[in-house]
Amino acid sequence: MHADNWASKAKKMGYRSRAVFKLEEILNKVVLNNKLKNVLDIGSAPGGWSQYIIKRYKKARVYAVDVLEMDPIEGVNFFQESVENINNIDEINKLKGKFNLVISDIAPNLSGISTIDNENIFELNQLTAKVAKDYLVNNGILIMKTFQNNMLKILRKEMELSFKLVQTYKPAASKKQSGEIYLFGVK
Repeated sequence: MHADNWASKAKKMGYRSRAVFKLEEILNKVVLNNKLKNVLDIGSAPGGWSQYIIKRYKKARVYAVDVLEMDPIEGVNFFQESVENINNIDEINKLKGKFNLVISDIAPNLSGISTIDNENIFELNQLTAKVAKDYLVNNGILIMKTFQNNMLKILRKEMELSFKLVQTYKPAASKKQSGEIYLFGVK
């Protein structure tokens, strides 16, 4: 499917963003039981991933966090807060170690200066991986967006210290010219 068609397809299906097809493809490649209980969506706005999880996994409870505003989604508990302050969100903190899935499509605002952007991406990914490590159950899964840059190998090596399995995915819905790539980890 041509990259521009993904946005049209998302709109027709009622999704808030084309990113749902990236998540869907990764979830379809991994064996994930349909008994998801708790899902944490980091960097959730505009809400496409939370929306997809609620539709696909009817019994899942989704907790979404973003510094940006996000319009309400039935069945999603949204907190407008930085992921750096996630331990201060009581509803999420009391579920520490009880999430089956942590998803993150988060990215910093890009400056256009590659060294600064790469460092900001790396720090945000490190924080996301740490949150996932702290909040996931054993054998819980992390799906996280990152970018192909000089920090990717370092990030993978760090993740391999905390996760049993780490893989990369470049979903078909990602624009070919985009440097985005997704890391999949099993705790």
